[in-house]
Amino acid sequence: MKILITGAGGQLGRELINQGQLKGFSVQAPSEDDMDITDLEKIDRCMAFHQPEVVINAAAYTQVDKAESEAALAFAVNTTGSANLARMCAKNKIPLVHISTDYVFDGQKGRSYLETDAISPVGVYGRSKAEGEIEIRSHLKEHIILRTSWLYGIHGHNFAKTMLKLATTKPKIRVVADQYGSPTNAADLAQTILIISDRMQFNNDVDWGTYHYCGQGVISWYNFAEKIVGLARLYADVKTTRIEPITTADYPTRALRPIYSALDCSRIQKHFGINPKPWQKSLEITIKELLVRR
Repeated sequence: MKILITGAGGQLGRELINQGQLKGFSVQAPSEDDMDITDLEKIDRCMAFHQPEVVINAAAYTQVDKAESEAALAFAVNTTGSANLARMCAKNKIPLVHISTDYVFDGQKGRSYLETDAISPVGVYGRSKAEGEIEIRSHLKEHIILRTSWLYGIHGHNFAKTMLKLATTKPKIRVVADQYGSPTNAADLAQTILIISDRMQFNNDVDWGTYHYCGQGVISWYNFAEKIVGLARLYADVKTTRIEPITTADYPTRALRPIYSALDCSRIQKHFGINPKPWQKSLEITIKELLVRR
């Protein structure tokens, strides 16, 4: 199967390339310059050249706080870029897997969100991703929108790697304890995307639409940090002796964030037989890989 990946340089994109090649797929990963998703003509030329059977959109503007002052750029990538891809996929009769986010919700529900729950983003980043979803649905029937949350892994910048750096340099770390969600390992998400992509070869066997995928379990950023630092002690000289729980009000940011953004993953289990791993198991593997391989 020939798959084309946008955002190939990001933490998810790099996992998709590695795992796709291991599975024997023909993986096309054009550079951002060659396939700028904000440029419709570049997408058209790239699809004509590579002729993929599935497109995976892992490209996104993800700087949540910076998006508040760079709204035009966030919407160009996350909304216009998504619309461009959907239009070109429709033109070329190619299915699309698009990665979205828990930030399309406002976090006020108090329990895990279903795919059918109303979206109500509280910041520019969330709004740009929500509108990107709407664009895809309006232009392309053969799509899977996959919402995920709290992504981390061995590549790129993410919370887990930041905590590891702080743990080896700072005696005390302060972490927000009143925001809840589900950590998602980038390697696990990539595996899920490739399973779905493989199924897309048989269009009659796919229930198109929106799905949720995240690590199993709900925790706070504070609990996540505790686990990361605890695992780091097994492999590194940890300087941190105290992790201090703080409130969202104690750590003001430019962008508001959903207080409780856990995602219900029962639909993806039902339709694709995909069962998310407990977040603890995936984190253990990632921390060991990050610290032991150095």
